[in-house]
Amino acid sequence: MPNIVLFSGSSHHDLSQKVADRLGLDLGKVITKKFSNQETCVEIGESVRGEDVYIVQSGCGEINDNLMELLIMINACKIASASRVTAVIPCFPYARQDKKDKVRSRAPISAKLVANMLSVAGADHIITMDLHASQIQGFFDIAVDNLYAEPAVLQWIRENIPEWKNCIIVSPDAGGAKRVTSIADRLNVEFALIHKERKKANEVDRMVLVGDVKDRVAILVDDMADTCGTICHAADKLISAGAVKVYAILTHGIFSGPAISRINGAPFEAVVVTNTIPQEEKIKQCPKIQVIDISMILAEAIRRTHNGESVSYLFSHVPM
Repeated sequence: MPNIVLFSGSSHHDLSQKVADRLGLDLGKVITKKFSNQETCVEIGESVRGEDVYIVQSGCGEINDNLMELLIMINACKIASASRVTAVIPCFPYARQDKKDKVRSRAPISAKLVANMLSVAGADHIITMDLHASQIQGFFDIAVDNLYAEPAVLQWIRENIPEWKNCIIVSPDAGGAKRVTSIADRLNVEFALIHKERKKANEVDRMVLVGDVKDRVAILVDDMADTCGTICHAADKLISAGAVKVYAILTHGIFSGPAISRINGAPFEAVVVTNTIPQEEKIKQCPKIQVIDISMILAEAIRRTHNGESVSYLFSHVPM
């Protein structure tokens, strides 16, 4: 591809390499290092003048360091006369801090702050995946393409769950109802949801199941799992309500704190995540974790954006 340069931040080099291979490109030369006082230093190692630049950096690991590195990389490319800079952020950082509510009336809306920072750094376009709240797109004044893992998830269900025609898609909270109804419609199966009451963040208090899961294979679907308290509680609830098997399918497997030990102790057949966040270490500690590769969706979105084609085809199809 002429006039395109793809750079990788240090958060998820493996995914960037897969995207580059898929596009038939070499990753651009970039040196990221830290000074002794822990300031981030980025050196772009090749000319980007007049080029269409894509920088892949996911919001995972050392989130604040990686976000700062992305901002510096965007700015470095912009002031080196790149014609357009696109930030490819598979897992958007601070996406859960997207609103104020009654309980936390003085909470910051940090997702909006991150949006402002990316714009000010010089990003012209954002490509991300399964935003926690799709309204985050409205925090930007630049173009945002929010891609969906749904087509890849549907493909995984059909290929790996033999009894998928007798399954029920379950949302572990009311907020994910839209996501599960969409998947249930595409598979032509029923859906259920679990209403949870939270007393404080990362702690679930009480759960109520709405829907009939007796003698069915239950598939929990959510956009992310962090400490996994919710999905593990939900799995227990589904088993006690008569589900035969329970799977969990999540776009972003953050798995922090006690997550891995909780999954190991929960009645899951498998916990399926995409590789928006690196999972190599987690898989070693937990054999239940399986990974869907979404690099081809990101690569195709980059290719289509670069060529000025429509990206909406990817909302319902997995690129071959």
